[in-house]
Amino acid sequence: MYRFFVDPANICGDDIYIEGEDVNHIKNVLRMRIGEEVSVVAYNDSTDGASSAGPEDTDGKEYRCEVADFEDERVHLKLRFIKEDNVELPNKIYLLQGLPKGDKMELIIQKAVELGVYEIIPVSMKRCVVRYDGKKGPAKVSRFNAICESAAKQSKRGIIPKVTDIMSFDDAVKYCRDMEVKLMPYELADMNGMDKTRELIGNIEPGQSVAVFIGPEGGFAKEETDAAEEGGFEEITLGHRILRTETAGMTVLSWLVYMLEG
Repeated sequence: MYRFFVDPANICGDDIYIEGEDVNHIKNVLRMRIGEEVSVVAYNDSTDGASSAGPEDTDGKEYRCEVADFEDERVHLKLRFIKEDNVELPNKIYLLQGLPKGDKMELIIQKAVELGVYEIIPVSMKRCVVRYDGKKGPAKVSRFNAICESAAKQSKRGIIPKVTDIMSFDDAVKYCRDMEVKLMPYELADMNGMDKTRELIGNIEPGQSVAVFIGPEGGFAKEETDAAEEGGFEEITLGHRILRTETAGMTVLSWLVYMLEG
């Protein structure tokens, strides 16, 4: 069943309306027909669009509807029933990702959204090969947020996670200043420190914000790990094997899902 996000103003009793880019997708790509069932989640786009919607911007409900009519610029749905949609993790997880090469970032974003991440912060670091200067940065972030929205629909998330603007390393550390748990997988961390890693993750309480900082292909520079530790990040190990940057974040997020999922 396909899931769509709509503005709360478009939910009018038993009548719900889908507008924007989804209209063409429903009509001409999915070729949906009258009577087909869809899932709808309300979001508040009062800031900068659907891609910034968070848990506080939704009512926590899933609206099960059927297609009633195709209008020129919107799709008219009829409500069948409402169910409480408890699909989000009890913690806001922030993934700080050192910019990787090629299209790896798109894969990382897709899988992070599937695993329940709340927000993704792309970080330009000393050992990053790729650089997004000038107009490239905003264009990439727009593309990243489109991937977020698509992945949120596919995985039936209750929110659309956000990808922030690309940040410098120092700005990323400052951005996490008030977060309650800060984890930094580091290949030079004590490989026998898995007990510490288990303890840190096991002690996370529901409702706490969690930041996970992943380095690029070349890893963290020494001055970066020092600065991160000064900013409250704690080194953890992911085991005796060296994981690729696109694997490391998914590993930590998977552990968090296992420990935190209600």
